Amino acid sequence: MNKTELVNVVAAETQLSKKDVDAVVSATLKAITDALKEGDKVQLIGFGNFEVKAAPAREGRNPKTGETITIPASKKPVFSASKVLKEQVNG
Repeated sequence: MNKTELVNVVAAETQLSKKDVDAVVSATLKAITDALKEGDKVQLIGFGNFEVKAAPAREGRNPKTGETITIPASKKPVFSASKVLKEQVNG
């Protein structure tokens, strides 16, 4: 499911216009992104948690040449599904 399909489903479920639902979905995604940029954790009870984890610098290999390279440290957004979501997905 992509964003357009999500907007269509929510609009049909809520009887709101697609334009209004698109604005809400976009604002929600922006709020989650902004919180993660600031290092905050986003908890959606019954759905899951979004947070940022630090990935340390490490050595890797260039697959083309086999040369050893240094992969710089970075921050990675991660999602952990809640127990409720896992149970619903698994039936």
